[in-house]
Amino acid sequence: MDIKYKNEDLRKLCLVTAHAQRKLGADCARKLRSRYSDMEAAQCVTDLVAGNPHPLEGDRDGEFSLSLAGGKRLTFVPDHDPIPETADGAIDWSKVNRIQIVYIGDYHD
Repeated sequence: MDIKYKNEDLRKLCLVTAHAQRKLGADCARKLRSRYSDMEAAQCVTDLVAGNPHPLEGDRDGEFSLSLAGGKRLTFVPDHDPIPETADGAIDWSKVNRIQIVYIGDYHD
């Protein structure tokens, strides 16, 4: 998949191991590196299997989440214009192959 970032800090968390370890801790940084590798290798979002991949609802509708460690999650949105949709108007994650990472942390806090 093609991966973009909402901001520079998210890019650094994903690409600079020392930065991720400082901000997230060693366990979470290791999981982040693994999930990021999975995303790079995937053809589309539905190819992701590790990290309890699932679409979010409510105030995070339109985002997709992967579990990291310690309650932290990586969330992303489709980076398509227009966003691929199913017949009922939901996001067709099987056709999403370009994403933007929008959050890394514990959104339950």
